[in-house]
Amino acid sequence: MFPYRPALCAAVALAAAACTPSLNWREVRLAPTTAVALLPCKPDRAERSVPLGGEPTTLAVSGCEAGGATFALMAAKVPAGRAPDELLAGWQQATLANMRVSGTPARQPFHPPKGLPLAHAQRVVAQGQQADGRSVTAQAVWTARTAGDGGTELLHAVMYAERPQPAVADAFFEGIKWP
Repeated sequence: MFPYRPALCAAVALAAAACTPSLNWREVRLAPTTAVALLPCKPDRAERSVPLGGEPTTLAVSGCEAGGATFALMAAKVPAGRAPDELLAGWQQATLANMRVSGTPARQPFHPPKGLPLAHAQRVVAQGQQADGRSVTAQAVWTARTAGDGGTELLHAVMYAERPQPAVADAFFEGIKWP
């Protein structure tokens, strides 16, 4: 009688898992890019210079902790002439090395609307270690978009938790948008 009932039940269960009282989702602008995203808590913000692709690059970081996880959004804008797929590949490699990944990370394409279809625009799930040696699971995405001035907007979002929380990660990553 209701052919969509299993899909509807699955969608409701997914939404309920991502909408726990400890997660208070809010929209965050990711300057210097035009991107917006959702974070489940009030973010702390910082800027720092990082050697992205071997060149100093200003990285804007917004992050917070909620529901037993740490959430971080990082955004950068690079001028024309820098290879965005190579930058995403290097960024992934540095992130995974920093958390001392064990085993082979699970990877799948991640192409939000208006995102570039790059080989390293990916969603990654990896097991590793925190700085204090405790085990951690990272659920992360990397993506890029062509900027209006011919440069490229780069974005990385990551959720660190003791155990995977796929429904929460889905809500986090689905909240990434470029207007």
